[in-house]
Amino acid sequence: MKVCFVGLENLPVLAREYNSYGIGGAQVQLTLLAKAFARRKFDVSMVVGDYGQDDGAVWEGITTYKAYKFNAGLPIFRFIHPRWTGLWSALRRASADVYITSCAGMQVGLVSMFCRRHFRRMVYRMAHDTDAEPDNLLIKFWRDKKLYEYGLKNSDCILAQSLHQRDVMRRNYKLESIVIRSLVVPPLDVLEFNKRDIDVLWVNNLRQFKRPDLLLSLAHRMPQTHFHLVGGPQPDYADLYSEIETQAKSLPNMLFYGRVPYHTVNDLFARAKVFANTSESEGFPNSYLQSWVRGVPVVAFFDPDGVIRREGLGMAVASLDEMHAAVENYLKDRALWESASARCRAYMSREFDEDTILAPYIRAITGE
Repeated sequence: MKVCFVGLENLPVLAREYNSYGIGGAQVQLTLLAKAFARRKFDVSMVVGDYGQDDGAVWEGITTYKAYKFNAGLPIFRFIHPRWTGLWSALRRASADVYITSCAGMQVGLVSMFCRRHFRRMVYRMAHDTDAEPDNLLIKFWRDKKLYEYGLKNSDCILAQSLHQRDVMRRNYKLESIVIRSLVVPPLDVLEFNKRDIDVLWVNNLRQFKRPDLLLSLAHRMPQTHFHLVGGPQPDYADLYSEIETQAKSLPNMLFYGRVPYHTVNDLFARAKVFANTSESEGFPNSYLQSWVRGVPVVAFFDPDGVIRREGLGMAVASLDEMHAAVENYLKDRALWESASARCRAYMSREFDEDTILAPYIRAITGE
């Protein structure tokens, strides 16, 4: 079976030579899935943006087809050419039996139209809780929202990252979805508590709903604690990035990195004692999996399906005071940290076996 993963920003995850470009969690997951399917001898391709690479270039058994340059074309008209025409041309060259895409946006509708026209199967993987909330979609233009909703309704299968996403999709769009888990690359080694030199790590794209200002407030409260903040600039959020960078660099107990490539950010997770997440909404953060698999407890406002609280994988909090107390407890009480760290690693070992995770994906692409 020929499977094509459609993600225009996937190449920086797949190919190290392009890893200076920004990515998000959906790009990581689509790429890890593509690699997993390639290892299982599926014929795997990927439709990506034009970063200057050769069309048909292959990485780790995955053939890539480029759709268009991100800034090419004239405003208004470029929606048709090169975006629509370029995407469909790449989809055609991939000539797959099944196309899988993620993230709410116009591409969901365009891929769905292509699949309906050419009698191919299309699978949509939800990336964020707001993908199922019509009034909160992270989509700028009305046209693109309508294309996304068309694509949703005409998908052969929808995949959700949590029971919450499944239930909200059912309530708001009257569409059924299958709950799946995410993939994560396990580390070669896990450091002991006293060998970790990052007290608190924060990794996210710098957007307003990620609330990086709360981490700055926490750092102000804990001057003896070392914070490391990783976050790249995002379209329409340049002012926020500049503001956070300026404030972070003014704090003597905070190290600001800006954007860090996916291929090197795991080194920071390995050195962290606590991972903090200040977001008000997410999907199922890759950063949680990257933390837990390395024995790093997560202290967060966002707790998908209550898993942090239920499994003891850190602490789910409702206020900055609670976050302060939780972080302080983990840093001062080694026995408490080691107990949580062991639960994190045991949970990942028990629940995130790659073959088990891939099983529902395989059913989704085969239609069984």
